[in-house]
Amino acid sequence: MRVKKGQVWVETVIYTLIAFTLIGAVLTFVKPKIEEIQDTTLVDQSIEMLKDINVVINAAKGTAGNQRIVDITLKKGSLLIDGVNNKIIFEVESRAEYSQPGTEITRDNLIILTENKGKLNKITLTSDYSSGYNIFYQNADNSKLLSKSTLPYKIEITNKGFQEDNKVMIDMNIK
Repeated sequence: MRVKKGQVWVETVIYTLIAFTLIGAVLTFVKPKIEEIQDTTLVDQSIEMLKDINVVINAAKGTAGNQRIVDITLKKGSLLIDGVNNKIIFEVESRAEYSQPGTEITRDNLIILTENKGKLNKITLTSDYSSGYNIFYQNADNSKLLSKSTLPYKIEITNKGFQEDNKVMIDMNIK
């Protein structure tokens, strides 16, 4: 009678170990694919975020003194307000290849670049405003790097009027 009870426990432990091994093996292959899908979704959301900023900047173009606030949440990656080069750049390291590595593509006034960095890829989204705008951060040709945060950033976008070269001066501040 004791032998059968012991055998049942041994079989139970063996079946449990086999189940855990199978679950671990499945997760080894499924988890990277899930992360890749999440990263692709994040890049799509970031493209929409940059489009929203573009819409606000274009809407502020109309009248000097026009001021708008945009809420931005960065769950991953970083956003650079580059006043020196008049660009807004979003960068994120991702498992996904959003575009062909090493080749810039243009989509809705955004330049998208994917670069291989070992197991991960660096995806860069760039909005270039140098043709019609002069972007400032805190009333100067400064740059500001926004990193991931659980709280949303409030970016105040203000039209400061035209310059001599007919470019619109856009000032951005974090509130």
